[in-house]
Amino acid sequence: MAARRGPTFRRRELGKELRRLRERKGYSTKDAAEAIESSHTKIHRVESGHNQLPRVRDLEDLLDFYGVNDPDDRDQLLALHRDSLSKDWYRPYQNIMPSGTTLYVGLEADAHTMRAWHSQVVFGLLQTENYARALFMSAKHVEERTSEFVDQSVALRMARKSILTCDDPVELRVILDEAALRRTVGSPDIMREQYLEIERMAALDHVTVQIVPLARSTFRATSNFVLLEFGYGLDPVVMDEGSAGTTVSDTKREVWKYDRRFDAMRDGALAPAQTAEFLHRLAREVEDH
Repeated sequence: MAARRGPTFRRRELGKELRRLRERKGYSTKDAAEAIESSHTKIHRVESGHNQLPRVRDLEDLLDFYGVNDPDDRDQLLALHRDSLSKDWYRPYQNIMPSGTTLYVGLEADAHTMRAWHSQVVFGLLQTENYARALFMSAKHVEERTSEFVDQSVALRMARKSILTCDDPVELRVILDEAALRRTVGSPDIMREQYLEIERMAALDHVTVQIVPLARSTFRATSNFVLLEFGYGLDPVVMDEGSAGTTVSDTKREVWKYDRRFDAMRDGALAPAQTAEFLHRLAREVEDH
């Protein structure tokens, strides 16, 4: 499957190459910042793909500073820069997205494979519209959110699901704790609908869903996370939804750490073939109560 290469992907490609060029010359981010009269924080965020490098002149000055004189190399990086300035599809929703999630949402659309663990609620890309709305509504008054915020948040979540149903879908593997499925969101009817949706999605060739039963003594990560892998040699990233908020990292140590956690929970979960029957049992229990 070919990787989708949107603006966020392009920003990370450009940032990775700029970091490689800087390190090859032995320069610090402070050195690079001084070359374009900027800050080392901005250079760091550009290299990590969090921020754009808005001005073409800044890129040209950096390439001069790094000694990139080959016309073809410069043209390739300038073209990459132009592509990185395109508007991300999620731009209309950016004002309601929590800090730290914009980079992840942009990369999510470019991923080749995704591996996710969720322990408290159903993983976002598997949620129904009714489940998502009930989830946001439950926090509406506590978090002092508007009805418009809820509507936009639900619309964004449903729009993100398109990467599972498009012509070139992402390969998704999700592990859910049984607690996430037993916690009632909205109403029993919404939960039954949600179980059917998970079963429907898990039936797709490119989607795998496993469940860790509450009674099973096995490793469980303390926070939700998603591992994203890409094509074109771009490093994998991990998104963690910890108590400190959403963080995105592409360091090899962090990715390796979460990779081990996912493998441990996959081995401790029920086999994918058992997911449908487990969901049927939960649906029957909802009806009984």
